[in-house]
Amino acid sequence: MRKLSRRQNENLKKIKNVVHSSLEEAINLLQDTATAKFIESVELHANLNIDPKYADQQLRTTVTLPHGVGKSARIAVLTNETNFTEAKEGGADIIGSQELIDDISQGSINFDLLIATPDMMPKLAKLGRVLGPKGLMPSPKAGTVSTNLTETLSEFKKGKFEYKADKTGVVHVSFGKANFSKNQLMENLISLYQSIQQNRPTGVKGKYFKSLFICTSMGPSIQLDLNAFD
Repeated sequence: MRKLSRRQNENLKKIKNVVHSSLEEAINLLQDTATAKFIESVELHANLNIDPKYADQQLRTTVTLPHGVGKSARIAVLTNETNFTEAKEGGADIIGSQELIDDISQGSINFDLLIATPDMMPKLAKLGRVLGPKGLMPSPKAGTVSTNLTETLSEFKKGKFEYKADKTGVVHVSFGKANFSKNQLMENLISLYQSIQQNRPTGVKGKYFKSLFICTSMGPSIQLDLNAFD
């Protein structure tokens, strides 16, 4: 078993396996344990009472947090040439048609988000095995298939992003950086929780949340009381 560093041991002593009913206290502790030599991301890990193998228990949606997550996505737009100007003016970082499809098929993926117009989706079908595992396949549900590129690009440039539950029913998602103010982290966390709550799958029976943890990239997990958001 790998020996823990002194920093890790000190952080573990701080959390003391306490379930926190106060979001403010949890955020204070979160920032107190962000002791790495770089600015760490802060994450929410929500264990949900869902079984994603059933269609009515899947969670995949988008959210725009009040203060963003501390980084801007590199956005590619796949569309026909008549829409290139609109995509460029909307702030797309990469714009292409068939040539972009060819690049992707050859493994050239230098973007964080792919937006496509509906007419390009049939051509993208063969790239599902490439884009799907990376979470980059455009879909109407995620808002990444659109005929209004100006509006769609504006939303994602402002920080809109997609999240989903993994195959075990857990949502892993960043809600900012450790150097955000406490109020910014609090407001982002509350908005993210509300988004997960509002998009509760129709097939959920009984309680929805099983457990909630927050942590920094390199820090220990801090458990939240399930009533902390009430």
